[in-house]
Amino acid sequence: MKILLLHGPNLSQLGVRDPAQYGDATLDDIVKLASATGASLGATVDGFVSDDEAALVTRVHAARTDGTDAIIVNAGALTHYSHALRDALGILVGMPIVEVHLSNIHARERFRHTSVIAPACTASIAGLGIDGYRLAIDAVATIARRSGA
Repeated sequence: MKILLLHGPNLSQLGVRDPAQYGDATLDDIVKLASATGASLGATVDGFVSDDEAALVTRVHAARTDGTDAIIVNAGALTHYSHALRDALGILVGMPIVEVHLSNIHARERFRHTSVIAPACTASIAGLGIDGYRLAIDAVATIARRSGA
């Protein structure tokens, strides 16, 4: 199983960006945790990060034909307004997609309460910090197994 770990704007700054809200783990720490979790389930994890919405959409389009079996996405601020990313994820009908947020977006500023990408995702995990990624890897593997992928 090949899992795409997709990160949007400002997530490359984890570890220094508001540790009280996002914790002190770096993006590299998250990728290492996701990769180790994936390996324990027989999966490989391909990390991709960009502050550019177009690059993220292009990477999602590539996932349709490059052997990607599942996506875990933390779109950062794009979560709340990127209809382009939502539409790109929506093209991947039947592929397990789990949205992850380190903080509980529902307990933060009002504009963060709505995820426009959530309708294109199989599930969402929020507020569990770095552990949300471990759970997301397990979730996409479970979903793929249940669907026979």
